[in-house]
Parts: sequence; C-alpha cells; structure tokens
Amino acid sequence: MTDRDNSSQALRYVPLLVVLAGAIAGFFLLKDSLSFEALQRNSEALLAYREAHYGLAVLGFVAIYTLIVTFSLPGAAIASITGGYLFSMFPGTLLNMAAATLGASFVFLAARWGLGDTLTSRMEASDGALKRIKAGIDENQWSFLFVVRLIPVFPFFVLNLGLASVGVPLHRFVISTFFGIIPGAVVYTSVGAGLGEVLAQGETPNLGIIFEPHILLPILGLAALAALPMVVKFFKKRTNV
Repeated sequence: MTDRDNSSQALRYVPLLVVLAGAIAGFFLLKDSLSFEALQRNSEALLAYREAHYGLAVLGFVAIYTLIVTFSLPGAAIASITGGYLFSMFPGTLLNMAAATLGASFVFLAARWGLGDTLTSRMEASDGALKRIKAGIDENQWSFLFVVRLIPVFPFFVLNLGLASVGVPLHRFVISTFFGIIPGAVVYTSVGAGLGEVLAQGETPNLGIIFEPHILLPILGLAALAALPMVVKFFKKRTNV
C-alpha cells in the first residue's frame, strides 16, 4: 500500500473522530448550557427573537438541534421541548423530526465512511453468531429499523453508529429514522407546546414522560406491529424445517 493510500485511509476516520471528539467535549463543556434551567432563563428572549425573526429562528433552531444530535450533546430532550415551545405542535414536531434525522444521518455517514464498510465485511465473513445476526438484520431490515427507532430505550447516538456497521442503506436509515421517531417527537413537542403554562406556575416539565405507562405502552404496541413481519417469517421458517 502506497503513502497516498495510507493517507486516504487515514482521512476516512476524520469525520468520525471529529464527531467523537465533539461528543466528549460537549459532555463536559455544554451540559449546563443545554439544560432546562438555561431554557427557563432565556425563554422570554427566545420568544422575542422568534417574533422578530421567525425565519432565522427556524433555521437557527434546526441547525443547533442538528449539532446536538450529531455530537450527542446533552440536551436533546430539551431541544425537542424548545421546538414545541417556540413553534407549537406544528411546525414544531416537523422541525424536531427533521433536525434529529439530519443529525443522526451525519453520525451514520461519518461512521459508515470510517468504519462501516470494514465492520460490515468482517461480519459477513465471520462464522457463528455475528454472521447470523447480520443475516437476520438483512432479511428483516425495514422491520428491524422501525422497531429499534420506536423503542426509546436504545441510546440514539450508539444506535446510529451501530446501524452504520451492519450495512443499512442510507435511504432506509433516513426514512426509518424520520418516521420511527414520530411518537417521541410528538410527546416532547407537546410538552414544549404547554411549557408556557408550566413556567408561569413555576413548575418543571416531566422529561421522563415518554416512560409513563400511558405513553410507553402505545409506543411498544407500535413496535410490536413493526416486529410482526419478523415474527411471521420466523414461524414460517420453523414450519418449513
């Protein structure tokens, strides 16, 4: 391998290293700036800016939220709530979904460019459990993607990295991310849409609301529906054996 080939190979890791470095730096430097307390302190200024510069407020919000997701910065839930607070349910929900999908796609592409092809090839060439896992995902990609997006227990950043390593096509990643995060986006945007009343009463929103049974159970029901094709295929195979 020539020096040029080595340099090109090394450059492939730069986007992923930038993302990882940003995630580490952001965790230590920005956790207080992306908190509910920060939103509370700046709520009136944010509303005033939105009223004066609506278009710029939309672009700025989407850009900041995209960066939060790209670098896995603390405060993604706060960002979703802010979207609802500033832009109501609509277009707040749509803006939240677009920004989260953009950020996830940047992470996916950085991981795919740096590691994805290598890891995918190794999984395909391996024997045993890894190869069976890869084959199972390939056979049920759409169902698998929607299930992991709908179930809110998987860390978003880790999931984006993981999906890049199993050979998921970009268009399937984008589509399943955008539509799979709808339930979570609606929940947190609705919290933000009612934030004005919460702030007026001096209270704090419930950031863990998505894990409340009346919210979580319907989402798990949707995940079960998404998983149904995988279950049907599994039992068909067992029947045909």
